[in-house]
Formats: sequence, structure tokens, C-alpha cells
Amino acid sequence: MYKQKKKKRESWGSNFGFIMATAGFSIGLGNIWRFSYVAGHNGGGAFLFIYLIIIALIGLPIFLAEAGLGRKAQSGIITGLRKLTRRGSPWVLIGWIGILAASLIMSYYLMIMGWIFAYLIKVIAGGFSGMTVEQIALHYEQLTSNPLAVFGYTLIPVILIGLIVSRGVRNGIEKFVKISMPLLLFMLIILSAYSLSLPGAMKGVSWYLKPDFSAINGQTFLEALGQAFFSVGIGLAGAFTYGSYLHPHKSDLVKGSIWVISFDTCVAFLSGLVIFPALFAFHIAPDSGPGLLFITIPNLLNQMPGGMIFGFLFFFLVVIAAITTAVGLIETISANASELLKIGRKTSVWLWLGFIVLLAIPSILSHGPWAAMKFFGMSIFELIDYVSGNILLTTSGLFISLYVIFYWTFDRFQMDINTGATTLKITPIWKPIIYFIVPCVILTILITGLTS
Repeated sequence: MYKQKKKKRESWGSNFGFIMATAGFSIGLGNIWRFSYVAGHNGGGAFLFIYLIIIALIGLPIFLAEAGLGRKAQSGIITGLRKLTRRGSPWVLIGWIGILAASLIMSYYLMIMGWIFAYLIKVIAGGFSGMTVEQIALHYEQLTSNPLAVFGYTLIPVILIGLIVSRGVRNGIEKFVKISMPLLLFMLIILSAYSLSLPGAMKGVSWYLKPDFSAINGQTFLEALGQAFFSVGIGLAGAFTYGSYLHPHKSDLVKGSIWVISFDTCVAFLSGLVIFPALFAFHIAPDSGPGLLFITIPNLLNQMPGGMIFGFLFFFLVVIAAITTAVGLIETISANASELLKIGRKTSVWLWLGFIVLLAIPSILSHGPWAAMKFFGMSIFELIDYVSGNILLTTSGLFISLYVIFYWTFDRFQMDINTGATTLKITPIWKPIIYFIVPCVILTILITGLTS
């Protein structure tokens, strides 16, 4: 058994702090940017229906398992899995894969955050006013292909993230999310109410909420599965890290996890109510793809009354969502590095932020000078996204599922997760879900990612 010198560990000030911080980790660009364009590409209501089922059957059990392991270990994922198993155990690979996936995702996440900050500044300055669709598309191409400009904008979120995470769990992360997450939800409600008030918006609501089951095929299920992994953050070691700051016996993990998953799903759902009614009101196609946020939305702003105010609120909302996820990713990476390298929190945070900034450079250049550089038919950015999302994320999630089945076992899993639970608890009905449905579905995602 791996032994580590005991030291006082940070903890959440309240269960509410854990819920807000972990929900912030889950809620990000996946809920607002990716959910909207994937739902738009897959028929709206039919995709939403399948997505909700998968979140309940797959997302919640894996999230509970990962956060529960963190609470039990009371340390970062690598040292924690060594304590729960042994040093050199193959199960520790869960930790290494999760940290690698978090680092790779954070590398291009910084780049996209740079784009978002650039758009927020341009919206505030009224820069999109009067621009044609072609000019907006050209602006997107010019921005993303200018590595110096993108790198400069990227430094803004880097500094903000570093200042938040370096202050610690209670004084930094918890204080930030207790303000930012309710604000994010409030802004979403205001924006969705505004979007729903537009003439013709109800056509978008009907398209978004009324499932067309004839549009469902195997690809719809796979897209919904992939989105659930991306949105909740399964396999990124974030739930493990945030769970490790919970009290091992007094925290209600079941209720807290249900709140986190519900909050994450609610934000994705509300983002659809912001975007799709507005798109239909102004006769813009909902299946605009990944460019929805950076091309379609600025075009939409030019057509709607009060577009500048809507645009500022919308992009500020996206900034908040992106930062809360990035804070979780950096906390996960730096906390594990601090334990393994025996260095202080602040040193670890700024060291790894600097490393990830360097790691972001190839993705930034892949939209500019290195655009012609292809690996297996993919740009550097696309390759990093493919490896981290389609392979590493799902592999880590599959290993967590197998750990529960073969090492933890359902009886011990049930007992550990229910420790501290009050009203809602894990019951034997979960056993077939965890033993059969979850691993089979995750394996399907992984095989699809490797063969697509």
C-alpha cells in the first residue's frame, strides 16, 4: 500500500461550495457552444430526448464513482489511486490518463477562450454593427489565423485563472463559483426570456422540444453519448479532485452529485432556449455547425433589437462558463502536480499554467501558419481534440466503470457512496446499470472514436 506523509488538506467550506465548484467544472463551452451546434445538427428535440436519458443512466453513475473515489482517497487522483490500490497498480492509469486528457483539452481550451475574449471586446466596442454575413465570416477567419492576436487574448484568461486557483479551494475557487454560477444561471434565464419574446420564436421552441423520432439513428445516439462525456467532464479527474475536498463521512455525495448533474443539464437546456428561438425568429439555420457561436451569433445580433446588449450578455456568459471549467482543469492538474512534486500550490499553479500556454501554441498555429500541416488527415488542433475527447476521455471513463465492477465491487461502492447520504441513496436497482449498461455504452463510444 502506498504511504504518504499526512498533512492538513484543504476542504470545501460547505456542500453548496462543492456543488457550485463541481457544476462550474462541468459547465463550460460544452454546454453553450458544443451542445447547441450538436443538437442543431441532430434534429433538436430528438437529440435532447436521448441526451437526457444518457445523462441520467451513464453520466450520473460514472460521476458518482469518480467523485466518490476522490472523497474516499482524500488526495489527488494519482496518489489517491495508489492509496486505494497500490503503487504500480494498473488502476492508477485512470489518473494518468485523466491528467493527460485534462492537459490536452486545456491546451486548446485556452485558444478558444482567447477567441471568446476577442469577441466580447469587439461586441462591447460595437465592432459587428453593420457587418454582412460574409464580413463576419471573414473576421472569424482573420482572427483565428492570426497567432499573435490569439496568443495575446489568451493571456487574459490565463492570468484570471491563475489568480483564482492560486488562492486555494475556499478563498479562490469556492468564492469565485458562489458568485459566478448563480450569475450564469440568472443571465441564461434573462437571455432565454428575451429570446422567447421575439416574433416567430415559438417555431424554434417547437423544433427544440418536440422530438421527431424519424430523425433518430445510430449516429444520434453516439453524438448524444459523446456530448454527455464532454459536458459532464467524465474521465478528466476533475470530479475526483473536487470530491477529495469533501468531508469523508459527513458530506452527502449522492444529493450533491444529483445537483451537479442537474445544474449542468439545466444550463445546456437553457442555452438551447437562448439560441434556437432566436435563430428561427430571424430565419437562420440551426445546423450551422461549430461556427454557430462565432459566425451565426454575431450575424444574429445585427438583426435583433438591442443586439449589442444581448451580445454583451451572451459572450460574457460564455466567458464565465469557460473560466469555471478552466479553473477546474487547472486545479486538477496543479493539485496532482503539487502532491507528486512536493511543491506549493501557487508554484504548481503558475508552473503548469505556463506549461499549458506553451502546449497551446501548436493549436493556435494550426489555424494560421501551420494550417497545411496534417496528421492522419487532421490539423494539430483536430488531432488533439480527437485524441483527448474520443480516446483518452472515454478510456478513462471505461476504466472507472471497470474499477467499480472488478475492484471496488457493488456492495462496497454502495456502502461508500451512501456514507453521509440522507434521503437519496444508491439502491440495488443500480447494480445492473453499473455492471452492464454503463460499461457497454462507454465501450461503444470508445470503439466508435477509434474507428470513425
